[in-house]
Amino acid sequence: MKKVLTYGTFDLLHFGHINLLRRAKDLGDYLIVGLSTDEFNKGKNKQAYHSFENRKMILESIRYVDEVIPENTWDQKIQDVIKHDIDIFVMGDDWKGKFDFLKEYCEVVYLPRTIGISTSKIKNDLNVVKNG
Repeated sequence: MKKVLTYGTFDLLHFGHINLLRRAKDLGDYLIVGLSTDEFNKGKNKQAYHSFENRKMILESIRYVDEVIPENTWDQKIQDVIKHDIDIFVMGDDWKGKFDFLKEYCEVVYLPRTIGISTSKIKNDLNVVKNG
């Protein structure tokens, strides 16, 4: 069985997230998503709209996702790859090169982002609507 791992906050889930998850799953048989915890997001000066538990529930309901694990630190990736016997590590290409250190443990793939959508764009658009 070929296992794939990706990470993210997956807040305000949109079709770009779904495209990433679908394409990641297409690379293997079993997709694990490392989901940023609320505490980890605070350390990144990032606040999710939905709680970790709600984001986890949403991800677990997506047919491409087989398992969701918590992402507590930047440094856990090597341990997660080893612990879960990962074959392919996947991230969006906006992270290109940032996870190449994992190449000694598994294949690393950077997938192109879906054009025209991001959580930041959604938040900006909502602020425009809110503020008139």
